[in-house]
Amino acid sequence: MKRLLGLLALFSLLGGCASGIIDPNGYDETGTASYYGARHHGKKTASGEPFNQNALTAAHRRLPFGTQVRVTNLNNDRAVVVRINDRGPHARGRLIDLSRKAAEQLGMLGSGTARVRVQALSN
Repeated sequence: MKRLLGLLALFSLLGGCASGIIDPNGYDETGTASYYGARHHGKKTASGEPFNQNALTAAHRRLPFGTQVRVTNLNNDRAVVVRINDRGPHARGRLIDLSRKAAEQLGMLGSGTARVRVQALSN
């Protein structure tokens, strides 16, 4: 019985993740970005590929995998284009989790977070 309840809970969580995917066309949001790096390096992302802290990738809760987005740091106007390949961020109040490389290019390694604008690009 416990096993059955556990499986049902797992399937409801997985189903909830997939049903929230949005159309990236016209996506333009402002919020807080953070980054993840060394301790996640090499671990499997939600898309199935290994996380590479030196790649220009990001985690987003609802954009489809493969979506290219421009992330602009609103504090310094530096921008980077990243590919969505993971789900997250898992911290409340965050819009996007960036790879360490992307965070470096945005100049946010010292602070760990930054106010950003995230815009989906046309494929």
